[in-house]
Amino acid sequence: MVERTPIFDAVCYALLTLGAIVALLPFAVVLIAATQDLHAVNQVPMPLVPGGSLFGNLAEAWERAHLGPRLLTSFVFASAVAAGKVVFAGMAAFAIVYFRFPGRMLIFWAIFATLMLPLEVRIVPTYAVAANALQPFQAILDATGTTWAIERLSGLRVALHWGLLNSYLGLVLPLVATATGTFLYRQFFLTVPDEIAEAARMDGAGPIRFFCEILMPLSRSNMVALATIMFVAAWNQYLWPLLISTDPNFGTATTQLKALIPGEFGLPDWNVAMAGTLIIMAPPLVVMILMQRWFVRGLVATEK
Repeated sequence: MVERTPIFDAVCYALLTLGAIVALLPFAVVLIAATQDLHAVNQVPMPLVPGGSLFGNLAEAWERAHLGPRLLTSFVFASAVAAGKVVFAGMAAFAIVYFRFPGRMLIFWAIFATLMLPLEVRIVPTYAVAANALQPFQAILDATGTTWAIERLSGLRVALHWGLLNSYLGLVLPLVATATGTFLYRQFFLTVPDEIAEAARMDGAGPIRFFCEILMPLSRSNMVALATIMFVAAWNQYLWPLLISTDPNFGTATTQLKALIPGEFGLPDWNVAMAGTLIIMAPPLVVMILMQRWFVRGLVATEK
């Protein structure tokens, strides 16, 4: 047991205050820079007192980067990724915990090992699949000689192609699998008493009904916590949306920030860029504020 003393409390509060200052300082700089005019934002050092050009900078950033449709794309993209991760992670954990089949633990550890493979490591094969989702099937047909046989018999060459570039499917599908969510669900499902599954089985509930009507309501806090984390992570994705969106009229708000960055010989209007940053960071911040209670409960609650 840790004994609480005034000195210990003072040290803890001092460290927490220091950590809060370090964490909030970049946000304060962005906010102050977004309120400055062109002359003030380029002064060295920049004034640390807010200016009066915030709304003008916000309007200019909104118009220049066309943030309206980009924010809608980002919201659909992040929501779909979060929902997909919640659903697929729950189904994967349900299969691993409640179904007895050979190699299930090997499959679980294989999924868990993907935590060591970030998106940047598998970006090239993922992009190749997104450019033509049917390429693996085409390779199988070519390797087995099926393509050659069909061409000899019918004179037609099979060329399977399904491109996912510049589409919501291309944005969402490569990101819906999550080892973190699978592990979180698995750990929760292991705490559910076996008597609940036995009672559901005696009442005639099948696996799907047991999963949808019993396990999912019980794991509501975990679902909200996971969805919140994944929504913010998907909203902040930059590399994958940048690669998958080759059409200048299709993309997310985060990738559109590049339209606000001053060029090498352009006007150094960093105040407009910071105003655009404020607009783009607002939605995930609102989601975190609204979901904070459920988020904390889902991560630390022990009354399973």
